[in-house]
Order: sequence, then structure tokens, then C-alpha cells
Amino acid sequence: MEPKHSVGLSSTEIAGLWGTYISDSLSICLTKHFLHHSNYTDVNPLIQLTLGISNKHIEEIESIFKSEGFPIPKGFSDDDLDLTAPPLFFDLFSVSYIYGMSRIGLMNYSIQLSNVAREDIRTFFSNCLTSSLDLYNKSVDLMLSKGIYDRPTMIPYPDSVEFVTKEGLLSKFIEPKRPLNVLEISEMFFNIERNYFGLILLTGFIQVVKDKEIKNYLIKGKELAKKQIRFLNDALIKDDLIGTIMINTEVSTSTISPFSEKLIMNLVNTLNTQGLTYIGHALSITSRIDLSTEYLKLIPEILKFGKDGADILMDRGWMEEPPHAPNRKELGGY
Repeated sequence: MEPKHSVGLSSTEIAGLWGTYISDSLSICLTKHFLHHSNYTDVNPLIQLTLGISNKHIEEIESIFKSEGFPIPKGFSDDDLDLTAPPLFFDLFSVSYIYGMSRIGLMNYSIQLSNVAREDIRTFFSNCLTSSLDLYNKSVDLMLSKGIYDRPTMIPYPDSVEFVTKEGLLSKFIEPKRPLNVLEISEMFFNIERNYFGLILLTGFIQVVKDKEIKNYLIKGKELAKKQIRFLNDALIKDDLIGTIMINTEVSTSTISPFSEKLIMNLVNTLNTQGLTYIGHALSITSRIDLSTEYLKLIPEILKFGKDGADILMDRGWMEEPPHAPNRKELGGY
């Protein structure tokens, strides 16, 4: 057997591993908080599984980076977590959190897997994708059993197959008064769900952060999430499709933060970036001009919110810089 050709990590492989390390180190802190305060015996195994998967990812990435002589990211640690703080959310929110993050994982890991070539890195992201799917299935099953999963809007089955005609394109396909199709309804529902998830997180974080600039920033984020929910719900209501939410939990009354403000800001920044991805996807799916117009209005606001958050992170030295290519002009002195 011929020996395998040994190659270093490509830029996309470094990006995937580095980003996964940062996100999993952050997730470990939240999962530890949930596990420490969980009182549901049927929920604890799901939280423990989530924690175990994240810890395994960290160990495997560290092993790969060490073998490559690549610096280990700092990420987040127990320094960003206070287990003596009271619970910030009620017990079942942990299930909703795992559900929400596993959905993000399914999307991110599938992209990462398609971007890498080295066999060990493909194996790593294949396993990440499989574990995210397992968490998603287990969290949905648990949410259904607890009655906290709201199914997307139901519609009557069509009587026949229809095709769009050139003559009817402008009047029926793009016409703002035509009924919503299932592609548009699906994107709207899950963007409502995502924003309700963000509302609960932001409500809790606003309650415990002490820095006034950060508090005001989080309040702006809460208002932005509400704006998206109102727009999407109003569009559904106009078609007699009542918007629903996924989370029937509330934030506790604690004003003591279990997380560092660095962790809170980085989590909000990450979720805002994901939100931009989902809105962009919704825009690419819809063919109703009124929806497209509203999505286009939201994108600059989400971008502005993200920039303001990045400024706060950079001003405080809380934004870890991704690995980057060398500056050839600087090295060449020109």
C-alpha cells in the first residue's frame, strides 16, 4: 500500500475547526449552567449528551491543532461562568436551547463538511453533523412530549398540481395579495421561532448585565427581534394563518449573571449573524414583492446591529480574531 500524501490544513478547514472550537467552548458554559440547575430527570440526559458532544469536539480539535503546531484558540472557559448564580431561565428552556442550537448546527456543519477535503477533517465534521441530528431528534421528541413544541402552520392539501404561467406570473406569482405559498410560510414560521428564542435570551441578559452600554445594546436587539416578529405575524394573520411560537417558558427573576458579559456579547453577535443568514434565505425563497421589500428593509438593520455589537466587543478586547493570511504589503514594506 502506498503511503497517503500528507497535507496541512487548508484555510477552509482551519476556518471550520476554529469556528467550531469557539462556538462549542461557549456552548459548554451555557450547558453547564442548565445542567447545574435542571430539576427534570428526563431532561438531564439530553443536557448531559449535549455537554459531552461539545467537550468531545473541543478535545478533537485541540488534538488536530497540536499535531499541526497550530495555536489553540482561547474561546470560553469556566472563567466566563458562575455556577453559584441562580438559574436565569426556567428548566424547560434548556430543551428549547438545545433544539435551537442543533438546528443551527445542522446547517453549519453541512456547509463545513462540503468545504473540507482532508479525510480526518471530513470525518470530524461528518460526526458533528450526525451528533447535531441526534440532538435535534431527541430535543424535538422531548419538546413534543412536554407540549412545548408548536408545529408550523397547517394548510389544506391542494386538489391538484398547478403550474405558473407566463401570463399569470405578475398577477399571481408576485402579486402581494395572492395567498402565501408553503415555501414562504415555512421561512416565516421559523424566523418567528428564531426571534422568540432570541427574545427570551435577550430578556434574561438585559436583566443581569451591569454595563449600561451593553444593556442598551441588548435592548435594541430585543426591539429588533420584536419588529421582525410583528412583521411576520401580521403577514400570516392577513392570510388567516395565526403566527405561533415555540417556547412556552419565561425568564426567572434573577438579577445575578451566571455568564460573563464577554460571553453574552459574543453569543448575541453569533445569533445575529445566523439571523442574517436566515433572513437572506427567506428573501431568496419568497416571490411576493411585499415580503421581499420588508426583508430587504430588515437586512441593513440587522447589519447595523451586528456592527454595533462588534464595536463593543473590539473596544473591550473581547473579539478573538480568526486566523488570517499574511499581509504581504506590510512584509514587503510597500
